[in-house]
Amino acid sequence: MHKSTWIGYAPLATLLLNVSVLVAQTPEAFTPSHDEIVARYKHAARMDSLTKNAVFNDRVEAHWRQDEQSFWYENILPDGSSAYVLVDAKSGKKQLFTNKAQVVAEAPGEQVQQPNRQRRWGMADFRGERVSPDQQWEAYIEEGNLFAKRLSDGEIIQFTSDGTKENPYGAVAWSPDSKYLAGYLIHPVQDSLVHFVLSAVPETTRGQLVSRPYKQPGDPFTTYDLFVFPLDKRTAVKVAAEPIDFPNAAPLLRWRYGDARYFTYEKFDRGHQRFRVIEVDSHTGTTRNVVDERTGTFIYHDRQYTHYPEERNILIRSSEKDGWRHLYLVDLISGIEKPITAGEWVVRDVVDVDARNRQIWFTAGGMNAGEDPYHIHYYRIGFDGKGLVDLTPEPGNHSVVFSPSKSYYIDTYSTVNQLPVTKLRNGKDGKEIAVLEEAVLSEAYQQSGITPPEVFVAKGRDGVTDIWGIVSKPSDYDPAKKYPVLENIYAGPHDSFVPKSFVPYSEMQSLAELGFIVVMIDGMGTANRSKAFHDICWQNIADAGLPDRILWIKALAEKYPSVDTTRVGLYGTSAGGQNTVSALLFQSHFYKAGVAACGCYDNRVDKQWWNEQWMGYPVGPHYEAQSCATVANARKLNGKLLLIVGEADSNVPPESSYRVADALIRAGKTFDFLSIPGMGHSDGGPFGRMKKRDFFVKHLLQVEPPDWNAGELPYNPDTGRERWSFQ
Repeated sequence: MHKSTWIGYAPLATLLLNVSVLVAQTPEAFTPSHDEIVARYKHAARMDSLTKNAVFNDRVEAHWRQDEQSFWYENILPDGSSAYVLVDAKSGKKQLFTNKAQVVAEAPGEQVQQPNRQRRWGMADFRGERVSPDQQWEAYIEEGNLFAKRLSDGEIIQFTSDGTKENPYGAVAWSPDSKYLAGYLIHPVQDSLVHFVLSAVPETTRGQLVSRPYKQPGDPFTTYDLFVFPLDKRTAVKVAAEPIDFPNAAPLLRWRYGDARYFTYEKFDRGHQRFRVIEVDSHTGTTRNVVDERTGTFIYHDRQYTHYPEERNILIRSSEKDGWRHLYLVDLISGIEKPITAGEWVVRDVVDVDARNRQIWFTAGGMNAGEDPYHIHYYRIGFDGKGLVDLTPEPGNHSVVFSPSKSYYIDTYSTVNQLPVTKLRNGKDGKEIAVLEEAVLSEAYQQSGITPPEVFVAKGRDGVTDIWGIVSKPSDYDPAKKYPVLENIYAGPHDSFVPKSFVPYSEMQSLAELGFIVVMIDGMGTANRSKAFHDICWQNIADAGLPDRILWIKALAEKYPSVDTTRVGLYGTSAGGQNTVSALLFQSHFYKAGVAACGCYDNRVDKQWWNEQWMGYPVGPHYEAQSCATVANARKLNGKLLLIVGEADSNVPPESSYRVADALIRAGKTFDFLSIPGMGHSDGGPFGRMKKRDFFVKHLLQVEPPDWNAGELPYNPDTGRERWSFQ
């Protein structure tokens, strides 16, 4: 009996033991008392102070001697003094000086700047000189019409008679051989105004109205009709091309080298779905498309790189037509286009072009397998796509500055949690000459207990694509506790935003010190990955990569059970403000609280150039469907929301925030609203950041924040600064 009883109860005993172990291993929700949270605010303020100016020897700003045999730079030491370093470029040997005058005497020189970019768009006026290149004619506009006067005898040619002061001819340019003029009949559009009221201007008793022009999606543009004016025909020849109605300036004209009868100009169609390089025959006004790229989604206007090497009828341009941003070489006479770079990686920028030696210096991300694809590396390649040289082989995010002749360059690299290293390299083959500096942390930082963010990677909504982000934990992180999550969100499609260089401390870490796990993620729909990755945003701004972000946070919770996915909040500014409200409306099953500052909540209210780029043109019903400022969408709010707006916002009109407030009120929803007098486009400044902390402490930690009016935290106890000195 005893034996059988023992056998019968043994499994139950084992089960109870396993349950008790499981219970012991399951983290408990972190729920501090009021006194504990006040102490955490004090601790966060102390960390803000201890971690300022925490990194030393993290950059080298070189001043090169004219012959490039040597250069000097300044180091700021932990005690605030300066040391001056003289470097022999060939050997990398260093000499130290304490006196700036001494080192300058050894290597006088200036800090090197990167080369300027070519200008693409002009002004509605003459291009270059009014006098022809052969000095025989002077062109001018009178009463809106174009004239040319021969300087030798005063003979006048009147090319046009239909121009007026309201619709004048302008933006006129001479051909290099002085045989042609080219210019535009301009139909100006006056932009509509937006307004805001400054409610608390000192020494006034009335609100001050501020009005300014502001183009919103769908608004008309100034248009330009292109004409050529052959001097031998003495008349205007209208170019057989559509009017230029985008962007809000006339494109520059580029004359063919060796045959000035022809010129080209660039044209983006409104809606960002077609880009052309169009050639014009100045004698006949006929045109042909040298480049004609179309897409079903968007061509990123501000990332459309074009470079026309002087005295060569070629074009170097960027395109994502094969699914990745790469460089192409175009023969402007034949129209033949050949790839310069190719592969499943992204050209980030062109640093410089050497037309004489037919070489290009560029940056790229994603070429190195196994490395963060957002890390920037530098390369050199020939116009023919051959001779690729990796100038920055070490893993990390690189920043390079070349010597004036590119014989040498200084390469500084780091990761978000690895200190910067700066090296001197040979410009020809990229070989390392010397390590110039290895960054160090201040003693106060090392003793603070703070650590830089952790990098975390998880799969996106397709189950294949890697989504990259960072994690900040409290310095007293306890794996036996379960912490609410805050996401620092900014999903603007114009770039990627998670830091890639060393971050010793940030507002994310300061918030983490209160008892949160704080994350930042680049979800699908942001830039600097493949075209397919980016295309998620097309006419779909409300998506904000939220499905990828949710999966990422859930994957983080699988690795760290201390991540509480039942208490997730988020905060953001500008596009991040819109993303925050979109998350609370359209992904309310996951996000429970949000603080949104000066968001572009309705893409019809915000600036034209940004919103039409991603939402398209014409303005269609998808704009309203994704708006956070409609009652239909406002009804979806289930979580807690704080809206912050500066009344003097000149970037996103303040009424964008007020329209959301109006929709929420009409939908019967409760929320918090903070309008800050006199403030522009901002996260709310010190006061707004204080309110953000209090909001999340109250709604995610379920504890009353400090009573500021009662003086529980009157000021930062270490610095004596104003009370809201949080980063």
